[in-house]
Amino acid sequence: MSAPVTLQNVTISYDRHPAVHHVSGRFERGSLTAIAGPNGAGKSTLLKAIAGIVPVEQGKITVEGSLAYLPQASQMQRDFPMSVLHMVTTGFWLQTGAMRPITKPMRERAQKTLADVGLSTCEKRDLSGLSAGQFQRALFARMLVQDAQIMLLDEPFNAIDETTTAFLLSLLTNWHKEGRTVLCVLHQFDLIRQHFPQCLLLARECIAWDDSAKALHPENLLNARFFRQDWTNPEICERAI
Repeated sequence: MSAPVTLQNVTISYDRHPAVHHVSGRFERGSLTAIAGPNGAGKSTLLKAIAGIVPVEQGKITVEGSLAYLPQASQMQRDFPMSVLHMVTTGFWLQTGAMRPITKPMRERAQKTLADVGLSTCEKRDLSGLSAGQFQRALFARMLVQDAQIMLLDEPFNAIDETTTAFLLSLLTNWHKEGRTVLCVLHQFDLIRQHFPQCLLLARECIAWDDSAKALHPENLLNARFFRQDWTNPEICERAI
């Protein structure tokens, strides 16, 4: 059985400076993997490339199966005049496109999903009126209605309370049990060790890709820090491209 996401010598650059450099490997079907590393390590860039949002400069990313992508909440515009329910129904975009209306079954499914994430009383509220935790629950609801085989999440637990974090972690665990492939950019190492069986430790290059306990070994973390410092050297960046 082929892996749903395969990286073959992947390099991704911004203005000719590599953000991800020659990364190869496979995210196995049904795996629950954290993508970790220091700031500027290329974690979010790699996730966006898998989602097809940013181009690959060299190498190849192969994706087999439907995917849903959750960006960082800080990158989302929340002052747009849109209700919570409307935002969740945008998860049906692949089925409706720009012209087809949301059907009654779609609306009912979105309402049920909002109830599943604890937001049944918030469906008519504007996005701007939600707390950080409520907004993140709404984003998870939008992912849920997509019913994708591959789930991509970028820093989903930033700036939210412990109760919401625990609840959203339970959703990720359920996706894993259902056999979905889950990739999650994280910086909380304790959270990774407790809840994520696999970890890709990235510092623009792959430092380790293994069981989380092995990948986050102190020696690997130290190497990731040193690799990140090296990549801030312009001369090294120029030699790499």
